[in-house]
Amino acid sequence: MPREDHVAATQAAPTSGVSATNMMELSDHQRASLARLSHSFGTTVTELGRMFADAGFQLAVVGGPVRDVLLGRPAHDLDLTTDAHPEQILALAEPWADTVWTVGIEFGTVGLRKGAHHLEITTFRSESYDPTSRKPDVEYGTSLEGDLRRRDFTVNAMAVTLPDATFVDPFGGLVDLEARRLATPGSPEDSFNDDPLRMMRAVRFSAQLEFGIDAQVGAAIRGMADRLTIVSAERIRDELTKLMLSPDPRTGVEHMVELGLAEHVLPEVPKMSLAIDEHHRHKDVYEHSLTVLDQAVALERERGMEPDLVLRLAALLHDVGKPKTRAFESGGRVTFHHHEVVGASMSRKRLNALRFSKDTVKDVSGLVALHLRFHGYGKGEWTDSAVRRYARDAGPLLSRLHILTRADCTTRNRRKATALARAYDDIERRIERLSQEEELNKVRPDLDGNEIQRILGIGPGPGVGKAWKFLLELRLENGPMDKADAEAALREWAAGADLT
Repeated sequence: MPREDHVAATQAAPTSGVSATNMMELSDHQRASLARLSHSFGTTVTELGRMFADAGFQLAVVGGPVRDVLLGRPAHDLDLTTDAHPEQILALAEPWADTVWTVGIEFGTVGLRKGAHHLEITTFRSESYDPTSRKPDVEYGTSLEGDLRRRDFTVNAMAVTLPDATFVDPFGGLVDLEARRLATPGSPEDSFNDDPLRMMRAVRFSAQLEFGIDAQVGAAIRGMADRLTIVSAERIRDELTKLMLSPDPRTGVEHMVELGLAEHVLPEVPKMSLAIDEHHRHKDVYEHSLTVLDQAVALERERGMEPDLVLRLAALLHDVGKPKTRAFESGGRVTFHHHEVVGASMSRKRLNALRFSKDTVKDVSGLVALHLRFHGYGKGEWTDSAVRRYARDAGPLLSRLHILTRADCTTRNRRKATALARAYDDIERRIERLSQEEELNKVRPDLDGNEIQRILGIGPGPGVGKAWKFLLELRLENGPMDKADAEAALREWAAGADLT
C-alpha cells in the first residue's frame, strides 16, 4: 500500500546519474546502490531504451532486477516494461536483437537475446482472474505507475526508466526493502484476487529473500487461502520448487502452514502436527520434519552441494505416513509401523498431483521408503552382506540417503547423537571400501541369464528369473564368487526348487 508519510521526492547524488522519485530520503547505502543501477544494466539496455524513446515509447527495467541490485544481489536476466504493444516491440527489437522469441506474446511479453543479455519486454498491463478461471485476462495499460500498481509487492514495484536512468518508486518499495518487509502496492485483497498465486509468492520470497510478511498481507492470505484452488498445479509446483530451493525453505514452509496455504498445496504437512514421533516422544512430527529439512540443507552446504530439490522434498515428507499409521499400545507407547511404506505412497500421490516430473516423484518417494533402512539393521555390527544390500537398494539415491539418514537424527541426547553419527560414519566408509573392491553400484549375479539356461537346461521363463534372484541373494550375502562355485551352488539350489 502507498506510504502516505513519504511524499517528498528526493534526488540521488548528482554523480550517480540516477534520479529518484522514491518518496523518502536515501541513505548512503541506498545512494550507492542506485549509483550501481546504470552500471549493472550496462550499455545494452541503455541503447535499447534510446531506440524505444526515439520511436516515441517508454521503456523501463522493472521488478526483480531493480530489487536485487538494491539488495546487493546480482541482476541476471532483465525484465522490462513499455507502453509499446507486442507488435510494436517486435518491430523495434527484431532488427536489433540476436534472437527473439514470442512464447509469451499472448500475455504481452516478447523475449530476446542481445549478446550475453537475456531480456523480456512486457507491455504495461493489468491482469485479473475470474473467480472460476485459471487463466488471466490481460488488459494493456497506459502508464508506468499503473503497471507498477498491479505488481505483486512494493519491493517489486520499482523501476528504472531508460535511457535516462530515472529511479521510480511510487509505492514505497525502498522503504519496505530497507525494512525487509513484503507489502502490496494496493490492498492485498485486490492483489491476491488479481492473481492468487501471489500468496505463494509471498511465502516463497520470505524464504528466498529472508523478508517478513506484512501483517495486512498475512491476514489477507489467511482469509483467501482457498482462492489458491483456481491456480493450475503447474504454477503452484513452480513456486513450491523455488521455495524449496531457497536459502531458508523452513521459513517458507512454516508460513505456508501458518497462513493456511499448505492445506491446498501439501496438506499432509500440517497434519503431521497431530502425531508424536516414536523415537522422540516429546517432539511433534511436524517440528521434527522441519528440523530434518534444516539439517539436510546444512549438510548440503557442508558437502559443497548445490540445493537439491529431491533431497529437500524427501526431508520434509519423510514422515508424512505417521498420522495414518499411528497406533497406541499399552504403557502409553505410540507406534507408527510401516509409516515409511505409507509415506512413500502418499508422497508419490501428492507430487504427481502437483505435476512434478516422473523422476522427481520416483526419487522422492524412493528416499521416503528407504529412510528407516539404516535403523532396520539394528544396533550391532553390520555384516558385509547387509552393507551390500543397503547400497544396492539405495542405488543412485545412495548419496542423498546418506544425508537424509544423518539429518533424521534430531535427538537432543548428545551421547546418542554421537553414537549414531559414528555408526553412520562407519557404514559410509565400508560402502566406499566395498564399492572400490566390488563396484557395488553394478552388483549382479555371478552368472547371467544365458549361463543359467545352459547350466540348468531350461529355456526362457519363470525358472530363469527365480534362479537369477537366488544368485543375486548369494552374491549379496557372500560377495563375488568364481563361476565354478556359483554353478555348483545353482545346481544344488535347483535340485529342490520349483522352476515352473
